[in-house]
Amino acid sequence: MSLHTTDAPQPDLRIVLTETLHPHEEHDSQRSRPLVERLATETVVINPPIVAPMGASQLLVLDGANRFHAFSHLGYPHILVQVAPYESGHIELKTWRHIVCDWQFDALSENINQLDDIQLHDGQHNSAIAHIIGRDEQVYALLSPVENTHERNAALRQVVRVYQQNATLQRTALAEPSEIWQLHPTAIAIVEFPHYQPADIIAAAKFKAYLPPGISRHIIQGRALKVNYPLDVLRDPTVSLGEKNEQLQAWIQRKLTNRQIRYYAESSYLFDE
Repeated sequence: MSLHTTDAPQPDLRIVLTETLHPHEEHDSQRSRPLVERLATETVVINPPIVAPMGASQLLVLDGANRFHAFSHLGYPHILVQVAPYESGHIELKTWRHIVCDWQFDALSENINQLDDIQLHDGQHNSAIAHIIGRDEQVYALLSPVENTHERNAALRQVVRVYQQNATLQRTALAEPSEIWQLHPTAIAIVEFPHYQPADIIAAAKFKAYLPPGISRHIIQGRALKVNYPLDVLRDPTVSLGEKNEQLQAWIQRKLTNRQIRYYAESSYLFDE
């Protein structure tokens, strides 16, 4: 899937029923817990989740599973989202690498080998559900007798849960191990996952065959960031969804009129997440 090279359209921001969102991956408890605490007292929504239409007024969460989980956990009736259909040509699907930090490699491998039907073997393997690279550059294949993507997702959820519960989970788009080790001095392993297709993501959401957290990486041309939309509007159960969207469109128009929306076409790093 390749991105359009033309400039991205203005973000399609909408307020929708929180219950209409469907994640394709589990939320990351290491990220979602502090997010729930923050959103309970926060005054604005900073970065809205990215969603795609999934038929019958339902929405597939492409990016923002932790934010969706936080809104659901807090019981907020409405959520601000950016709608970006797969077929728009402005979405590219890639895969994150996981970095396992603040643990020991022997403990990681021992815990993985205790899982049912999952074994860690030396070297690369074509049928591996994932590969793990140790700090010594040794590569290990994760093998499991899975027959389809749903079974592979279930096996991967077990593996990720091992280090999610015992280590610090980071993720990266970098491919060169030496760069990753340099940036993460407490890292003990890099986990590389297979690539997914949009159909896999849709099926994972539709059938609740979730990916582990932080594997799918959706690159959105024209992503809305630092929106800072008032959370009180979304929390308010007395205002209808239609009225809230009218208020949103008026708010966006004021931003445009006052030149408060700026488009950056470059790839960017944010230092205040």
